[in-house]
Amino acid sequence: MRAAEIFEVDNLMFVEPSFSSLTDTGYNALLASGEWDEGRLLLDEHEDPVAVAFHESAGWMGGSFLCRNPSVAIIERFEQVNGEIFQEDKKTWAAAVREYFSEKLQLETPPSIDDLNPVRTGILSAVITDAWGRGSGDTCIDCGCGSGVGSYVLRELGYVPLSYDNDPNLIARGLETHRLMPEETMCLDATIASAYIDPVPRGIGVMMGEINRFSQELWEQIVSELFSVTEETLITVGTEDEAQLIRAWGDVQGRNVDVQESPGDSFYDHWVCIAHKKSM
Repeated sequence: MRAAEIFEVDNLMFVEPSFSSLTDTGYNALLASGEWDEGRLLLDEHEDPVAVAFHESAGWMGGSFLCRNPSVAIIERFEQVNGEIFQEDKKTWAAAVREYFSEKLQLETPPSIDDLNPVRTGILSAVITDAWGRGSGDTCIDCGCGSGVGSYVLRELGYVPLSYDNDPNLIARGLETHRLMPEETMCLDATIASAYIDPVPRGIGVMMGEINRFSQELWEQIVSELFSVTEETLITVGTEDEAQLIRAWGDVQGRNVDVQESPGDSFYDHWVCIAHKKSM
């Protein structure tokens, strides 16, 4: 369901220019200061505000509170225009927000060249199936999704991907090829993923690396954030040294990390790390 449909308007433009800007509280001031003549407030199933839409002569302008709280000034402005209250599940609204910004990205961003090696779909499918079996509609994060090979495999196996990467050109390619779906995809910085994503049962980070002394700190942040938003995590890397780093970072995050060599891929996914929370 589209964001405009949820608010029952013909068209809705977000005040935030990108998905990654949803955490920026500065947009609250813009929403509170507009010359609006009508307003609509969206509550989730717990009656917490998740979005607002205001109307002016140019149309409807919305703002999302999935990743920040609304200000008192916004609520007061809504009351001043005698606004209407709407209600929708948070999950449905979150999908609509992802869809809006994914479609906007696709319109504004040229796609990268297609980097998919068809062989990798079978390799990843075997790795994920060996670890978890097939899914039954449960959500699985795809960290660093790139152009979407991991998300495609997850979907084929019965999981619902929640995909993110910070490269808009790769995401645009994934959306164009339908390996990534707009309502499932976010362009964001993986080192702060927990600011945008609620924890889910499982997550993958495939083809991570190259992890070396120059990039190690960055990858540690990415992996730590992935651990923070997943109960079980599957990560693939190219070398045993990289796998042992994943194990060490998991130990710091309270994870037991099993490391296995995968004969199916001698490069990208040669080592598989499967992390579980340590039992108390």
